[in-house]
Amino acid sequence: MVAIFLGLAFLAGFLLANQNPINSDLSKIVRSPFLAASISFLVGTLFLGLLSWGMSGDLWPSRQFISKQPMWIWSGGLLGGIYLTSNVVLFPKLGAMQTVILPILGQILMGTIIDTFGWFKATLIPLTGLRFIGLVILTLGVICAVVLPSALNKKELLLNNSSQNNGKLFWQIWAIIAGAVSAIQQAINGHLGTLLHNSEQAAFISFFTGFILITVFSLILERRLPKLSELKTTTVWNWFGGILGGSFVLATVLTVPKIGAGLTITMSLIGSIIGSMLVQQFGWWRSARSSISFIQIIGVIIMAVGVMIIKFL
Repeated sequence: MVAIFLGLAFLAGFLLANQNPINSDLSKIVRSPFLAASISFLVGTLFLGLLSWGMSGDLWPSRQFISKQPMWIWSGGLLGGIYLTSNVVLFPKLGAMQTVILPILGQILMGTIIDTFGWFKATLIPLTGLRFIGLVILTLGVICAVVLPSALNKKELLLNNSSQNNGKLFWQIWAIIAGAVSAIQQAINGHLGTLLHNSEQAAFISFFTGFILITVFSLILERRLPKLSELKTTTVWNWFGGILGGSFVLATVLTVPKIGAGLTITMSLIGSIIGSMLVQQFGWWRSARSSISFIQIIGVIIMAVGVMIIKFL
């Protein structure tokens, strides 16, 4: 049974890595990453709503339940909106590998903080010397996978030539922050699912909240809706991003109570790494195609060692 949930967490990460280029391509069609994120959240909300209704017949918790919970328990949707929109913006600026790997660093760091201090009702796990060593190894892996390719080859191997810019450091820092936001979201959604005893409902609430917030923000910023002429140029798979994102949220809500937050994050990260490598290598979803370098593979292996030390030892 444990192997099933481990595989589910791995699949969630793999799907998330494929969501990024799909939503990025959609943002080019509608000419806005925020409109693309709104569409993705709409599709994901409908997907999870139908799933929740079909599985349990309920979409919303009782008023009594809502009144007894702290406000932060409902913030998973907001954090998910920030994370998803960040990925849409970051993908064309950083490429497939960096858009996944840098948030991984943020996820691990924030996950360690959450475990160390027991934030969001998480199980308290002290920061031991061995776990600290794992964080150092993880950081070295990120440097090896992201920084060294540029330094050794005098160009950015993770991006196509047209996307190089002097503000790249800002987007790399933001990618780490987005990863930290994702870790908080997973912890909150996992706890909400436990309180509701309904994983589908918890995932739906998170996505619905995110949809409302990101849509309002998008309308304020863009002051328009996507044009019908734009939407007619989409392909079928341009609408899959929301389903993949919804599946990721649902999978994490399902797996956290069964195998714990640590194993869930670890397996989803491994799935994300492998997924992003395949996206970059084969140029899936009309993304920029770039061969994976040997130093990147070494960096990913080092990262995996760091993750294993942090989460398993």
